Amino acid sequence: MHTPSRRTLLRAPFAAAGAGLLAACTDSGSHPHPSPRRGAAAGAGDFVPPGPKGYVEPAGPEVRAAERKRGSGPVRMLKLTAAETTLDLGGRHVRTWAYHDQLPGPLVRVTAGDVLSLNLANRLPTTTTLHSHGVRMRCDMDGVPSLTQRAIDAGDDFTYRFTVAHPGTYFLHSHVGLQPDRGLYAPLIVDDPKEPLKYDKEWILMLDDWLDGVDGSTPDGVLAQLMPAGMKMGSMAMGPGQDDHSSGKPASPHASPSHKSSGPSRVLHGSHSQLLRGEAGSVNYPLYLANGRIPTQPSTFRCRPGERIRLRIINAGSETAFRVALAGHRLTVTHTDGYPVQHRTTDALLIGMAERYDVLVTAKDGVFPLVALAEGKKGQALAVLRTDKGRTVPPAGVRPDELDGEVVPARRLVPADSVVLDDREPDREMRIRVTGTMEKYDWGFDHEQYDERQRHPVRAGERVRLTLINATDMWHPLHLHGHTFALTGLDAAGARKDTAIVLPHRKLVVDFDADNPGLWMLHCHNQYHSESGMMTILGYRK
Repeated sequence: MHTPSRRTLLRAPFAAAGAGLLAACTDSGSHPHPSPRRGAAAGAGDFVPPGPKGYVEPAGPEVRAAERKRGSGPVRMLKLTAAETTLDLGGRHVRTWAYHDQLPGPLVRVTAGDVLSLNLANRLPTTTTLHSHGVRMRCDMDGVPSLTQRAIDAGDDFTYRFTVAHPGTYFLHSHVGLQPDRGLYAPLIVDDPKEPLKYDKEWILMLDDWLDGVDGSTPDGVLAQLMPAGMKMGSMAMGPGQDDHSSGKPASPHASPSHKSSGPSRVLHGSHSQLLRGEAGSVNYPLYLANGRIPTQPSTFRCRPGERIRLRIINAGSETAFRVALAGHRLTVTHTDGYPVQHRTTDALLIGMAERYDVLVTAKDGVFPLVALAEGKKGQALAVLRTDKGRTVPPAGVRPDELDGEVVPARRLVPADSVVLDDREPDREMRIRVTGTMEKYDWGFDHEQYDERQRHPVRAGERVRLTLINATDMWHPLHLHGHTFALTGLDAAGARKDTAIVLPHRKLVVDFDADNPGLWMLHCHNQYHSESGMMTILGYRK
């Protein structure tokens, strides 16, 4: 048994797609702002969002000072191109948008302490941005249109440059409209230079729910189906959407042509999940994918019997929680959302949208289906772990017994000693109600839909206790940008996360340290809820 070298990890099957795109530079990373370039008008350094006075600006001196404290290591350079393309999902071809004509997009892999210089070339017919989900970075590189930067115009490009201080499993995705429910996502792995885990191979698994390009469906068309008849619709929560606006300003509240309903109805009725305590979702996806493949032609991970595998699972879906299990194996959970936990063994995991879990498994001899059941819906994603040379492929509808076994929720995970928040009383307590109904599709916070001028004030150095009270009949995966929080409350053990599920008519209590100045989104990572208004902003006071 050994700890894999960086070279070994980059040779892993999934990693190979992106490894060749990275290159080390001699630049010390001393220049915090991207250098002048084509597309500089979309930049963040000169951008001040609308809103009340007295708050830290996305590229203000407080943000620059926080970035200097993160240090500056070797610069890793990468270029991504977002463009319209045709993807092969395993015999099923769809027209969609993706990075580098592949799904998932190329792997971005750096080491903690590196400076990531990531150039995004926008070859889409509309604006876009790039968000590094879960990474505690400088605010002006967070990729939120109209809040931390101007959106990148069609035909233009922008370079995101920031120090990546914390190791973990993260991912990249667009933060404009419903673009994440197309193919605009890719894994981001930050290696620990002092990695304590010992394993032989690594398997990165990205899960997704898919409808774009299937029988004429588009994400925007599906949102139009979900909206009550006659209700006006714009791109609110995730920034300017698939419209003809290129200024980076919020889209019109009136539906653009691309918002018209198209394709068959994808509205899901009667979904139910005991784990989610009610309705599981409102979108009936025709396909579920594991590493960009449908279950009839699954991707395969090959190893030898007895090898220890580190499995990094990322839910890149937009409206589906997955219950994940590997037939014939139990999963040893080592990390959630990039942060280590005291090892806990389980049969299965429930993974909400944008959550990530790292687990260890010791491979047995044979062919084993890894199934990601669409929780409370019909369908599943499938991948295969194989240790022999046979051609047997598990049937697309295989259901391992482990799916019905023990499921350990995130609140039961205990943080590793190295990431436990110190024992400290909160300096500020904040209570936000999660509101809205399926009938009106009026999702928001405190009965208000997103406005980029909103601010929930905090001050640098505070310990903040945030209580999110779910007053709806739906579950929501809630994500805070720029920070990680500890799950607290009577039944929580303190695991560190950036995205967590709050169940219907329950509350989620989290503590976080206000140690990253800027303007930061708090939103539901159900893309359809965000796009209809379930987002707000935490702002640092000057």
